[in-house]
Amino acid sequence: VVVGASLAGLRAAEALRGEGFTGSLTMIGDELGEPYDRPPLSKQVLTGWVPADNTKLPRRRDVDAEWLLGVPASGLDLANNHVRLADGRQVPFDRVPISTGVRARPWFVESEAALDGVFVVRTREHAEALQRALAAGPSRVLVIGAGFTGSEIASVCRERDIPVTVAELAPAPLVGALGAMIGDVAADVQRAHGVDLRCGVKVTQLEGDAQGRLRRAHFDDGTTVDADVAVVALGGIRNTDWLRDSGLAAGVWGIACDTGCRALDLNGLVTDDVFVAGDVARCPNPIYEYRLISLEHWANAVEQAEVAAHNMVSGQADRWPHLTLPLFWSIQFGINIKSVGVPTFADEVVVTQGSVPDHRFVAAYGYRGRVTAAVSFNNAKWLDHHRRLIETAAPFPPLCPTPDQPADTKPVPVDFPGPALLAQGATVVVTGHDPSERRVTAAYQHR
Repeated sequence: VVVGASLAGLRAAEALRGEGFTGSLTMIGDELGEPYDRPPLSKQVLTGWVPADNTKLPRRRDVDAEWLLGVPASGLDLANNHVRLADGRQVPFDRVPISTGVRARPWFVESEAALDGVFVVRTREHAEALQRALAAGPSRVLVIGAGFTGSEIASVCRERDIPVTVAELAPAPLVGALGAMIGDVAADVQRAHGVDLRCGVKVTQLEGDAQGRLRRAHFDDGTTVDADVAVVALGGIRNTDWLRDSGLAAGVWGIACDTGCRALDLNGLVTDDVFVAGDVARCPNPIYEYRLISLEHWANAVEQAEVAAHNMVSGQADRWPHLTLPLFWSIQFGINIKSVGVPTFADEVVVTQGSVPDHRFVAAYGYRGRVTAAVSFNNAKWLDHHRRLIETAAPFPPLCPTPDQPADTKPVPVDFPGPALLAQGATVVVTGHDPSERRVTAAYQHR
């Protein structure tokens, strides 16, 4: 039984059939319709280049599955190996990969989130509705949050010559993912393209008119902006709520697993029959000191799904580890941004090639004297070189000469906003005294 019928779920099902699995296969998904690709939703769909219903994922092979769509999973019974559905049904399994992904974080005031003109972008329906609103020619769009999704939406607005204001609590766009230096470059790019970028401010209220339409946004510095469309781009919430009483090590950061994508239980023990893949997986990466890392990356979802599927039907000696370096890309304001590795696992950054003022460069990230990640702006051909530096624990700053080196190659602090909150929500309480009794139970914070 595959729980989560999006990219990772579909690729896991295809990989299972490719591995020779001939048993029954059930796909459970909370959305109706066939699995579709999400990256185009904030790019090609919003520009009108691609209709929202043309984003279906291509099939690599027939998965010969029973599809239970439009009904989310509501629980996991590990004692009896059943997945509970929200409509009361129970689906038995021998092994289950979980790939329930994330959902968009909504605006925090429900009545304001319900205003006509307030959007999030996560599903095909979200993108289709926002595309219609942009095609109608709004007087101004407000984008709340300047991460990758928010920045891509702002780029689409400027491409369509729509006035746009971007509100970001951090000092610059993309700073939470790529650090202060790249954030400053992103801020320059947005302002050069006519974005009204407001950093270090928080939206406190979305104001509507008597007909329930968005009209104005209020900021914590006392200013306001008139807008008839607002896009809430404040990140995602991992879909782990349904696992709260399952006994798995699942929380707001995802479901903990080993490098073989086998889920861990609350005691940190590896489960035999539950696997995890995609945005919801929290996997240790040996390159990054075995820290548990959750990645909302397209390529990561595909690769984890294939590893999970292989390990589900293989013996212990034949199982694979998920060791692929993360790879991410974004296109905004005419710039192709790509990264390899984990930029947030760094304390310094240095420009190794190209020109920052020309927005054509490569920056390498380092942690305690070794290369851990790289980011390119319109210079992606050198990322494979930096991938090898990461995989071989090359010294930082990189010692090997490369073409087009800038005159100043002095590293600077990476300067991520912080301190980051590393734990929230569930913690654990140890019970029992004898080794046969000693276990942990989840203790949830009351809010």
